[in-house]
Amino acid sequence: MIYTDDYRAFLIEQNKKEYGDNYTLLKFPDIVEIKNAVSEREEILSSLGEKVNFGFKGTKVYTGSLSPGCKICSNGMWSCLFINGLCNCRCFYCPAKQEETDEPTTNTVSFPDPRDYVDYIDKFYFEGVSISGGEPFNTFERSLEYIKAVKKRFGNYLHLWLYTNGTKVTKEKLIRLRNAGLDEIRFDIGATKYNLKKAASAVGLIPIVTVEIPAIPEEFDLMKKKIKEMSEAGINHLNLHQLRLTPFNFKNLVSRNYTFLHGEKVTVLESELTALKLIKYSIENEIDLPVNYCSFVYKNRFQKAAARKRNAMMIKKSFQSITENGYIRYMFITGNLTDVKHQYDSLIANGVKEQLFQATKHFERLYFHSSIWSKIDLSRCRLNIGYEETSIHSKPTYLSIFKEIELNKERKLFVEKFGVTAEIALEENDIEIFKNILRNKSINDVSIGEDIAWRKIIKHELIPGSLQVYF
Repeated sequence: MIYTDDYRAFLIEQNKKEYGDNYTLLKFPDIVEIKNAVSEREEILSSLGEKVNFGFKGTKVYTGSLSPGCKICSNGMWSCLFINGLCNCRCFYCPAKQEETDEPTTNTVSFPDPRDYVDYIDKFYFEGVSISGGEPFNTFERSLEYIKAVKKRFGNYLHLWLYTNGTKVTKEKLIRLRNAGLDEIRFDIGATKYNLKKAASAVGLIPIVTVEIPAIPEEFDLMKKKIKEMSEAGINHLNLHQLRLTPFNFKNLVSRNYTFLHGEKVTVLESELTALKLIKYSIENEIDLPVNYCSFVYKNRFQKAAARKRNAMMIKKSFQSITENGYIRYMFITGNLTDVKHQYDSLIANGVKEQLFQATKHFERLYFHSSIWSKIDLSRCRLNIGYEETSIHSKPTYLSIFKEIELNKERKLFVEKFGVTAEIALEENDIEIFKNILRNKSINDVSIGEDIAWRKIIKHELIPGSLQVYF
C-alpha cells in the first residue's frame, strides 16, 4: 500500500471526524515509538520465516491450515447472518451495541423468513454461512431454524458455522446443533475469563471447534498457557483478531492506555504485536494448534472487496470487468466519430463477440472489455476508464441504476450501481502502466507520487497488501 504524505493526512482527518472532540483523548505513537514497534514486528516476522503462512497479500499470518470457514471467508464466498443483536455479556472490546433482538440481517438486508435467506444464499452462490449476533443462543430456536433451513437445501456442499460466547451452551443444545447439520462452532472465551470448559465440551460433538478472540495485550501470559490447554483439549483452531476502536467501545479501550494507530479505522498497536508474539510462542513451543492472525486490514479490505464483487456480478454489463478490489470497471475510447466507428466495424469484421463491446448511438463512445484490448487501436483515439460500486437493498432507492433480483415469488432484492470516480482519460504514456496494473495486479515499482488520478485508479483496481502501516 502506498502511504504518501497526503494519503496519511487524509486517513488522519477521517479518524478525527469519526471521534470528534474525543479524538484528543487518544494516544498515538511518536516517531520513536513507531520505529521501535516496526522493528519489533519485523524481528518477530523474520524469526518466523517459513514456519508461517503470509496470505492475502501479507495481511493474514497463520500457522498450519485455516479452518474451513476461514478458507471460505478468504475466498469471498461467505455470508454472515446476524441472527439477533442481543448479547448477554458485556465484553470491554465489543465493537457494537448488543441490546436488540432484531430480525436476522446480512449485508444490510433483513431476512425474517429463513426460506428467503436460503434463496438468497442460492442466488448469490455462497459456499459458507455463519450464524452470529449478538449471541445466537439468546434466540436458540431461531438460530436452529435457520441452520436447518440452510442445511436442508445445501447439505454438505455448504459449510455452516456459529459464533457464541459459550455462556448458554449445554450438551443438549450442542447435540441439537450437530443434528441440524452445524459444521463448526466458534467460542469467544474472552467473555468467560478464558474458561475453556464450554469449548472443550463441544469437542467430539461438533465436527470443528474453534476459539476466536481478540488479541488482548494484558492477557498475553495467560494466553500462552491457554494455547497449550486448547491443544490438549482438542480445539481445532485459534483465531486472533486485532482490537479495533469504535464509538461504542471507546471509553473501555481508552481507559486501558493502549497506543492507537491511524488507518482505515483506528486500531490498537499492542494488539497486533500480541497476536504475532503468540504465534511465535506456539511455534517455538511446538504446540499442535493452528493459529490464525486475522488482522483488521485483512477483514476491512478482503471482506469488503468480496461483498462488492458478489453484488457486481449481478449487475455489471458484459463489456465491463470486476476489479480485484470489487469495483466495476468500464473502459471506452473517444475521438473523431469516424475513427470510433472504424474501430467498431473492425471488431465486427474480426469476429469479436459482440457482448464484449458496445457503441453509443452516434459512436461518441466505444465501450470494450479489457480482454479484447489487443484488438483496439489507440493511435487515433483516447482511452478512458471509470469505476462503479454496488449496493444491495430490499427496495430500490431510485437514486441509481438498479437491477431486480427475484429470490422467489414473494421476495425480491435490488442491486444498485453508482459511479465512484469521475471518468479518467489516460495519456499515451500512462496506458502501458495501466496495462501492467491489470496484468500483474500490482503497481510494481511505478511511482505515482501525489497524482490524484493514479491514486484513484490504484484504489479501485487493487486490494492493498501488507500488514497495517504504523503511523
